[in-house]
Amino acid sequence: MRPPEVASARAGARLRGFARACRPRQWLKNLLVFAAPAAAGVLTTPGGLLRTLVAFAAFCLAASGTYLLNDARDVEGDRRHPRKRLRPIAAGLVPVAAARVAGLTFIAAAPAVAALAGGWRLPAVVAGYVALTLAYTYWLKQQVVVDLVAVAGCHLIRAFAGAVAVDVPVTSWFLVVVSLGSLQVVVGKREAEMRNRGADGTRATLVTYTPSYLAHVRSMASGAMIVTYCLWALQIHADTLYGVSIVPFVLIILRHNLLVDRGVGEEPEELALRDRPLQLYTALLVALLAVGIYVK
Repeated sequence: MRPPEVASARAGARLRGFARACRPRQWLKNLLVFAAPAAAGVLTTPGGLLRTLVAFAAFCLAASGTYLLNDARDVEGDRRHPRKRLRPIAAGLVPVAAARVAGLTFIAAAPAVAALAGGWRLPAVVAGYVALTLAYTYWLKQQVVVDLVAVAGCHLIRAFAGAVAVDVPVTSWFLVVVSLGSLQVVVGKREAEMRNRGADGTRATLVTYTPSYLAHVRSMASGAMIVTYCLWALQIHADTLYGVSIVPFVLIILRHNLLVDRGVGEEPEELALRDRPLQLYTALLVALLAVGIYVK
């Protein structure tokens, strides 16, 4: 029989491992639900902020549930990977069966939490997100090119969910910029993976991509996104602040491209948390848009 302190230490390690397996740093992606409410100027209203927070919580549950199922499915491949082998499920800190049960529970709870915002539309969007992520986990990640679009689509659904949560219309400008930005981030992640390790066997589609192809798609997305944002800022809005916001917007894109070329775009959330220039440009962009939207 194990001493109580040993059992307590093992339980604590398993609990910490489970928390890491939920990938809380990935919840940064769910901040996209705030984009449409912020652009519509409703985040300063109690109802708008509350419904957006509900959407954020629902997507955090859904995302963690799908991450648990994904890691449980890929456990053998992750154990052969130099970095992914340290993930809690691959390392044995979280049993595969427990991860599957928890993942399914989180996924089932996500639409129920979304329903707290009122109506059926947000739960339906969350359910659509879950369906797409599960399709990616079990099939689409093996499909060349489609895997890039599928992940970018998950980001787009997050942004669309914010608009649904507060019942504001979504403009074509917003959808195009978010779609292109999501594609750039996803392609940059794949390119960084290839630059760092090549086709290591844990992501099957990497063997079919080439660095030049991914760089071309990233450049295409970057250019189209800059043009779209400039048209939105200069033609739709007469306020000078929107025009000035083009500068930090372009700096964000250029900085991200530079980091990907250096091979450090493999974990986009790490860039957001650690790269100071990227944080500075983002803060400046948010500040300019916030003044333009909320300060009349």
